[in-house]
Amino acid sequence: SSSRERLVVTGRAGWMGMGRGAGRSALGFWPTLAFLLCSFPAATLPCKILKCNSDFWSATSGGHSEDAPEFCTALRAYAYCTRRTARTCRGDLAYHSAVHGIEDLMSQHNCSKDGPTSQPRLRTLPPAGDSQERSDSPEICHYEKSFHKHSAAPNYTHCGLFGDPHLRTFTDRFQTCKVQGAWPLIDNNYLNVQVTNTPVLPGSAATATSKLTIIFKNFQECVDQKVYQAEMDELPAAFADGSKNGGDKHGANSLKITEKVSGQHVEIQAKYIGTTIVVRQVGRYLTFAIRMPEEVVNAVEDRDSQGLYLCLRGCPLNQQIDFQAIHAAATEGHGTRRPAAASPMPTTPETFPYETAVAKCKEKLPVEDLYYQACVFDLLTTGDMNFTLAAYYALEDVKMLHSNKDKLHLYERTRELPGQAAAA
Repeated sequence: SSSRERLVVTGRAGWMGMGRGAGRSALGFWPTLAFLLCSFPAATLPCKILKCNSDFWSATSGGHSEDAPEFCTALRAYAYCTRRTARTCRGDLAYHSAVHGIEDLMSQHNCSKDGPTSQPRLRTLPPAGDSQERSDSPEICHYEKSFHKHSAAPNYTHCGLFGDPHLRTFTDRFQTCKVQGAWPLIDNNYLNVQVTNTPVLPGSAATATSKLTIIFKNFQECVDQKVYQAEMDELPAAFADGSKNGGDKHGANSLKITEKVSGQHVEIQAKYIGTTIVVRQVGRYLTFAIRMPEEVVNAVEDRDSQGLYLCLRGCPLNQQIDFQAIHAAATEGHGTRRPAAASPMPTTPETFPYETAVAKCKEKLPVEDLYYQACVFDLLTTGDMNFTLAAYYALEDVKMLHSNKDKLHLYERTRELPGQAAAA
């Protein structure tokens, strides 16, 4: 808007230009905030102060008067955010400017340091002038009800990770990846998912998911921040704090965790963002599947770093394995292992014949799609029969979560040239 443009243009006054004496006006804060938001690139800031700044900007851009109680509520949330990031922001100019600015504004507006805090609103708020929807009403904590009231039905997408590991992205690309260590699967305004993959066999490049962390971010009057963490041989039926819902807020039950099979299958429903997550332990390792509205998938603050998120952009080219080529070679050689130097695949166990791998996978996966091929690949590279079940359950989760029933089976692996990967 023209008013925001003016804020940026006049933003160089800053807190320091305002001074800290009597008679100050809060009007100086807005250009300063715009300056802080625009002048410090995220890539050079290890701390999260820009996130605090933008959250406060969002929370106070709805037309509330600075004398309204909502303004003090937003200031308290802003102060809380800066305290959480204090450790990593010491010596950061934007951080110290924000801290001093919050103190000034709280003093000027007689805001108590104790009291409720607010969070930024969903980007899918009703159109201006519609006073029927309140941010604290139950409807705002039910994505589909809130969405349907003002728009067409949401478009749902699916992402899954299983086996050694195989990735199906939100755009139905299918890849087999190395990705050893910790990697981000999803990171948007509402949800963060990270997986850790470890070698299946000593000295082998074959990896599988041994740890999964999901962070549901604090949102409005619906949920407190919740963390779910699963590891090998530990698939809890509760969040890290022992709870099974979104906390003490008005819409806490819009986030629920349910144990389907003890120690093997957990489902998390996050209705406030229209999302369903399935986490399984198959054998020693974990699988992950998610159904999420496209709008939530794309709700990211830093679009330049989207390429790091596997569910959105896929694995980096140098982390991809062409398992179809390996499958073809195995078919020709009937399980004869090629020299490791000539093969991009992990070391193959000597004791697992190709014919046995095919037979075992056919029992669970009669359609020779990419899930079947992934199953054969995993048995040849790991010798672990549980990977057959991992592929089977991954396909079952697709059947439950994917919105397009014509795309349940995929038959061609996503092939990318280096130029195409760079463009993506």
